[in-house]
Amino acid sequence: MKIAACYIRVSTDDQLEYSPDSQLDKIRDFAKRNGMLLPDDNIFIEEEGVSGRKAERRREFQKMIAAAKSKPKPFDVILVWKFSRFARNREDSIVYKSVLRKQLGIDVISVSENIGDDKMSVITEAIIEAMDEYYSINLGEEVKRGMTEKAKRGECCSIAPFGYELKEKKLVINTEQADIIREVFKRYVNGWGHKQIAVWLNELGIKTNRGGKIENRTVEYWLNNPVYHGYIRWTPTGKTDRNYNNPDSIIEKGDHEPIINEELWQKTQTRLKEQKLKHIRNRRENPPNEYALTGIVKCSCCGASLARSQKKYLQCINYAKGVCPKSHHVSMNEMQLMLYSAIGTDLTSGNFTLERANAPELHSNNTAVKNQIARAHLKLKRIKEAYENGVDTLEEYKANKERINYEILQLNSISADNEKEITPEEKRAFAKKHLKTLERLRDPKTGEAEKNRLMKQFIKRATFYKDEHKVTVIYLY
Repeated sequence: MKIAACYIRVSTDDQLEYSPDSQLDKIRDFAKRNGMLLPDDNIFIEEEGVSGRKAERRREFQKMIAAAKSKPKPFDVILVWKFSRFARNREDSIVYKSVLRKQLGIDVISVSENIGDDKMSVITEAIIEAMDEYYSINLGEEVKRGMTEKAKRGECCSIAPFGYELKEKKLVINTEQADIIREVFKRYVNGWGHKQIAVWLNELGIKTNRGGKIENRTVEYWLNNPVYHGYIRWTPTGKTDRNYNNPDSIIEKGDHEPIINEELWQKTQTRLKEQKLKHIRNRRENPPNEYALTGIVKCSCCGASLARSQKKYLQCINYAKGVCPKSHHVSMNEMQLMLYSAIGTDLTSGNFTLERANAPELHSNNTAVKNQIARAHLKLKRIKEAYENGVDTLEEYKANKERINYEILQLNSISADNEKEITPEEKRAFAKKHLKTLERLRDPKTGEAEKNRLMKQFIKRATFYKDEHKVTVIYLY
């Protein structure tokens, strides 16, 4: 008996589309007629309105693919209502089907498009997918054309920006948010910077419309958005990517009420231009990306990495965005000296935290092993259901039960090995080995990339505490 999974996605542009429940009913019926078991855990339903053009944007699809890669494989076949539900992009379709069929032994079957299983089915399936992709591309072009026409009429072409609500397809001012937007513009004109404004808003607990924290670029986007000035901006060629003077952008007078008056808008644009010119004049050549501390040191306040902020300094990346409230600015040379000193003290004294590394192989990862054990117990439940429903004979049930119980026994043994504590002898050997590594780190002849590689071999996380001016290290065994 085959174990099946199913993937369901509704296309909002297809008037003849079945609802998720209707698709599921058809898929369940197909599974039953073909002797397949479809457990509830193997049903993946995408939220309505999610685009099928790019697989990486579909969360349930990615969850299904991740589950398919588990060992032992949790299902033998993926059922879809139509092939277009699986992918509308031929490249995605080829890549994912190749991984599923050739590497994992999992077939993808359309329950409404019976293409058979002979050699001609390969051609038939390719023709169906090509037609689906053509339909999707053509639809995208039609949508873009319609959005462009809306922009030229001064109508909103996207979700409502912060400060507005969309009512009956028209932008209406959100009074509370509009007050915040006005204050942002006023503070910027009075000399506040993007980061300073972002920190202030985050301290007040202000969130974006998507529930995220306010970053520097959020403030920058607001200050450059003509919607607050009474205009609509639409870029048919794609996102602005912070190029607010994109010649491809359409900017037309909107039919909504402005939040910012003309005088404040012009003062804001003048200062934005002045700051941009100042930045260009003061900009230095980009320093080389390679430095020893890349990805090693974390901020004690928010846990984000410290990254190069100037040629010879580090700063918390979230502070640079205006999200973290505390600066962790420190020179790279000073940080290296602090880190090497901490490593030397730890390894010499023997008083340090050492954790086992999760090896890349699945069976060495204790969390993954426990997940496998849970799936094995789930399989025991399924084969019992199959026996009780008359799908399997008593002999088949006994054989499968014995096989799975033996698998659970082996997995429990692996899990127990992974949970063994590091012995004092292992800890002493670790310290002796990496005191020699420390010598190489301190050697001026060792290159920056090599130092980074060496540290990542035995450092799990180094945390910088700005106020105490210290570094703590957790090591990797």
